[in-house]
Amino acid sequence: MRLDVSFDLDFSLCCGQVFRWKKIGEWWYGVVGENVFKIRQRGAELEFENVSDEFVRCYFGLNDNLKQISCYIGRDDYIRKALRRFEGLRIVRQEPWECLISFICATYKSIAAIELMLNKLSKKFGERKVFDGLDFYTFPLAGKLAFASENKLRECGLGYRAKYVQATAKKLHEGKIELESLKAMPYLEARKTLVEFPGVGLKVADCVLLFSLEKLEAFPVDVWIKRVILNHYANLFPEALGKKLSTHESLGNSEYEKLNAFGRSYFGKYAGYAQEYLYHYERTQR
Repeated sequence: MRLDVSFDLDFSLCCGQVFRWKKIGEWWYGVVGENVFKIRQRGAELEFENVSDEFVRCYFGLNDNLKQISCYIGRDDYIRKALRRFEGLRIVRQEPWECLISFICATYKSIAAIELMLNKLSKKFGERKVFDGLDFYTFPLAGKLAFASENKLRECGLGYRAKYVQATAKKLHEGKIELESLKAMPYLEARKTLVEFPGVGLKVADCVLLFSLEKLEAFPVDVWIKRVILNHYANLFPEALGKKLSTHESLGNSEYEKLNAFGRSYFGKYAGYAQEYLYHYERTQR
């Protein structure tokens, strides 16, 4: 596929939004739903096998007008540095179910630990697929995890998250809500629905909304984004709030809501893109 837009495959897969991609040589291998495929980038050319052009365009957000988005969110020197450094980074459209479980598991874990946990979970409960002579595993269906024992889930390294994964899987398996339906809801309504799932707080909900449900205004706040805001945008906050945030490592819901609201107000309808560029830029500066 000849690219007619700015895109960087490595940046998009290495910025903390996906966890089950593996690079072997020049090729990235991934499993999305039932599909195992590989993809590589050579300049303005994308080469891939086992999926269609349409799938690649949708999954990697190639239809997003990144030039327009960058102009829209590039409001200050710091975000403009991040946009230049990681030009071509795009928000991936993940499968909502896998994204939800991934970010429930991601709480208080490093990216390497999350990857290990999800790969163990897929190997134990998913379906084995062979591609290019290599073994891959689909992400387990909700019904599979709903009826898995908590101990079996803990064997995958989930720890206390096992009970949340099991309970959320049961809720979805029972058909009480269809995740895809959240795409049609306004952002705040969709977030309110997601936080009703066991193990889903505001940050997990925002990650799921941004990375799988097309809510580009979602602005997840973690320790890195908090640091960005305190170091580069503190002048836009009341001094007392800035001091309070700097003396507390973790974020309560009230503080989270204030930082989240700031991001959505300051960066507007593409706040999620700003968040991902700022997150990846801040993380790689150290």
